[in-house]
Amino acid sequence: MSTYSQIYIQLVMAVKGRHSLISLSWEEELYKYITGIITNKGQKLIAINGMTDHIHILIGMKPSCCLSDLVREVKKASNIFINEKKFRRIKFEWQEGYGAFSYSHSSLDQVATYIQNQKEHHRKKSFREEYIEFLKKFEVDYEPKYLFKWVEEEEG
Repeated sequence: MSTYSQIYIQLVMAVKGRHSLISLSWEEELYKYITGIITNKGQKLIAINGMTDHIHILIGMKPSCCLSDLVREVKKASNIFINEKKFRRIKFEWQEGYGAFSYSHSSLDQVATYIQNQKEHHRKKSFREEYIEFLKKFEVDYEPKYLFKWVEEEEG
């Protein structure tokens, strides 16, 4: 018997310290690079977008894909890409950890639209508020002290 599946995951990755380091001038190039990584790993990128401090990626995954390996590769390769291109004067790094939320096929259009409208969405809501809403909506148990490190924590 062949394997048939529909696995859709929204990834949320934050810049280390949640600093605003992703610039509008090169974010499109970054998104294309990440798309290439995901595609070359045999997965399907459905939507990608974000803000200066985080990104959302909606992918269709094959069951043979190990999500943590894919995310590790995306982070590692995109760190190198950003730093070698010298998009930033300081070293760019992704925050440790990530969010991963699963969706049904019937939700894909809605989730893709949500991702494409990130800049509009974040005029009303902070990344912290958005991320905690995801955790609550998906009933993910979490310890607040183990969430992403927030800029205000580092400044305090």
